[in-house]
Amino acid sequence: MSSLSNFIKRLRDIMRNDAGINGDAQRIEQIAWMLFLKVYDAKEEDWNIDEDGKYISIIPENCRWQNWAKDDHSGKAMTGDSLLDFVDNTLFPTLKKLEITPATPIKKMIVKTTFEDANNYMKDGVLLRQVINIIDEIDLGDYEESHAFGEIYESILRELQSAGSSGEFYTPRAVTDFMAKMIKPQIGETIADFACGTGGFLISWLRELEKQIETTGDQEAYDKSIYGIEKKQFPYMLCITNMLLHGIDVPRIYHDNSLLKDILDYTETDRFDVVLMNPPYGGSEKSEVKNHFPSDLASSETADLFMSVIIYRLRKNGRAAVILPDGFLFGTDNAKIAIKKKLFSEFNLHTVIRMPHSVFAPYTSITTNILFFDNTHPTEETWYYRLDMPDGYKNFSKTKPMKLEHFTPVIEWWDNRQELYVDGFDKAKKYTVKEIVDRTYNIDLCGFPHEEEEILPPKELIQQYQEKRASLNADIDRILAQITDILGIDLTEEDDK
Repeated sequence: MSSLSNFIKRLRDIMRNDAGINGDAQRIEQIAWMLFLKVYDAKEEDWNIDEDGKYISIIPENCRWQNWAKDDHSGKAMTGDSLLDFVDNTLFPTLKKLEITPATPIKKMIVKTTFEDANNYMKDGVLLRQVINIIDEIDLGDYEESHAFGEIYESILRELQSAGSSGEFYTPRAVTDFMAKMIKPQIGETIADFACGTGGFLISWLRELEKQIETTGDQEAYDKSIYGIEKKQFPYMLCITNMLLHGIDVPRIYHDNSLLKDILDYTETDRFDVVLMNPPYGGSEKSEVKNHFPSDLASSETADLFMSVIIYRLRKNGRAAVILPDGFLFGTDNAKIAIKKKLFSEFNLHTVIRMPHSVFAPYTSITTNILFFDNTHPTEETWYYRLDMPDGYKNFSKTKPMKLEHFTPVIEWWDNRQELYVDGFDKAKKYTVKEIVDRTYNIDLCGFPHEEEEILPPKELIQQYQEKRASLNADIDRILAQITDILGIDLTEEDDK
């Protein structure tokens, strides 16, 4: 490819002139389905070689990328109205209606699930041809170019952070790499992400695990080590393409909702050695979702529900690293207390990393934390470490994102833990489980000493206020109950009078 480094800019410049593309989110979604078909076509060529020319595609011949998208510059390639008509009235309807049976291999099934809710937004067939030609220039058969394009794809995913609500699907690479590094993957282990977005945690896991591959057996275990579920079609498509680009020919990624199964029905085969996740938070699910959880764990907050899923799907001796908002730490409503009580009494929550603000900017300014725990024994003590904003940074941003090197202080502290007291405030400290229970599982400890001046969007401001109000109300109710119990007052009798 002549200009891999300018790949995104070239596509953007063309698509800005198309009346059907409205904003970055649609532009990225448009690029995504074409990239999927291009990458899938390259994979099919490999599979055909592996099967001695006997491979049969699930995609009808006229809809395979090589048969409609490639331009041999003879003047015969479809363009203009004929190309638009083919894409809108043949390609999409065909791929959406592919016949799938329980016997269909995953690597073929993913074509239909990828296109179930995909859209072609472009309205100018000439511009569409120009975009297709640029994408087709990528030589995925060339190892170096294919590897370089994997990095380009990462930059496409990073753009999601500034593409409106699409930012919820992307966790900064520095964060996923740090969590995978500290979780220490081992050959033979399986990892799950039950809301995997574009697959960032899975890729970081694979990068760490790849260093250990020495035999063909190791390679097979590596290929089968990942499992992901993604509810929304667009990030699902991006994730599948991401896995194919990183050499996972049979990606166990499912287009589904992890919260729509009774968590008490999970068996050993549904459990995993490792869970790495950034659960959706601040969102809402249909009220019937709560029916899949025991009454004490049936929260209205999605992050709480995912924590319950993780707890029930983490294998004995398994490990987990999960990103959660401050609301989970300080929340003392009934559901949060029940979840945290279960976490401390049945699992070992050994480390909480308080992350600086703006890690997920501009998508959200809500402060987040990483909880590291394992399924080995009940918690005896929990270490906290506050990661401060690096020198020279007031905020992270698109031009100054968080980098893995910013986690260096945590990494250096991790294996040589000691309590740290800076400027009159705890920066790193160990708490016993008794201290945490005495706080009624309010685990908002070693927080940031100075309130950052930041203006939250109205929705986040209201959400944060509601969380704090619910927590304060729960604290007031608990304290009043203790006082009335000490005084021997029965308020129900008083009310009756």
